[in-house]
Amino acid sequence: RQAQAVCIPAIHLHMTAATMQVSQKDFEKAQEQLKLLKKDPGNETKLKLYALFKQATEGPCNSPKPGMLDFVKKAKWDAWNSLGNLSQDNARQKYTELVSSLVSAESAVQKEDASPEEGKHDGYETIIVTTKNNITKITFNRPDRKNAINHKMYREIIKALEEAGKDDSTIAVITGNGDYYSSGNDLNNFTNIQPGEMKKMASDGAVLLKEFVGCFIDFPKPLIAVVNGPAIGICVTVLGLCDIVYASDRATFHSPFSQLGQSPEGCSSYLFPKIMGLAKASEILLFNKKLTAEEACAQGLVTEVFPDRTFQKEVWGRLEAYASLPKNSLAVSKQLLRSMEKEKLHEVNSKECEVLKERWISDECINAIVSFFQKKSKL
Repeated sequence: RQAQAVCIPAIHLHMTAATMQVSQKDFEKAQEQLKLLKKDPGNETKLKLYALFKQATEGPCNSPKPGMLDFVKKAKWDAWNSLGNLSQDNARQKYTELVSSLVSAESAVQKEDASPEEGKHDGYETIIVTTKNNITKITFNRPDRKNAINHKMYREIIKALEEAGKDDSTIAVITGNGDYYSSGNDLNNFTNIQPGEMKKMASDGAVLLKEFVGCFIDFPKPLIAVVNGPAIGICVTVLGLCDIVYASDRATFHSPFSQLGQSPEGCSSYLFPKIMGLAKASEILLFNKKLTAEEACAQGLVTEVFPDRTFQKEVWGRLEAYASLPKNSLAVSKQLLRSMEKEKLHEVNSKECEVLKERWISDECINAIVSFFQKKSKL
């Protein structure tokens, strides 16, 4: 921190009263602008804003460190404490700049919404659903959270899959907005839960997960995953339930279940050994091995890998050709391919969710998630 202090330009050390006054006005204006934001900026950004506000108004962290299990207070304390001896003037400036960037980003989104995309479905906040050229596209749309799936997003994906199964499209496609396909389960789903609510959380979570995976098992049309970047957890395991998986060469595939004290889901405990053999599946599901796109393709999880620079053009050209094929023929053929195993897949899904329900309330899982948040806060 001392090395950083040496690099601060002299102008910041000799601010005039007028400059400080303007800075304070900007700071107060930024606080008002923040209240007017319609979109939640995400927990990481909110922590930065909290820390900068505290630093700007109170100076360096001066409160006692919260207990390890108080996730929210601990995260706030860590964020504030990480600013060290950053001056109040600089904290005010950084806070104002961050709010300004959020306002600009939201303004750009609002301009896009003013001229709605052709075929866009209304009623979704965490995903974008469009139907065009006989293709219903479901796009994970929490790029600021690396498309992590929270409870609302789970329900919206379920709704989108149910509607896509009944609409006039020929095929359905799932992809991600931004650098990530999806970082999997949003671990903030596990925070702010009181000890007496753990069993209910686990039970409700298992019901939601079972319904979510069930939609993939029962989906009546060809379902294609277009994996544009890193994929983690649940978004990797349900790939075994998709009919085709196309991946950019910058995509990776990671299911760190044991690292988080959890267990496989998405029917992966059954499908992954069938797809790639028991030994390879064990490396991924037991020992957290991360696969490159090429490795995932070689092991049968991915259908084909494309160079990132041509990924979208090549894949969507191919998908539009698929969508021009006879719709009913594709649906009937898909159902024939899946019909022999559908009952088995539902059985596996139920068993996996039962096991996970027990895992989520275990000390091992809770301690692993606490450890994850502690490591994250130190980054």
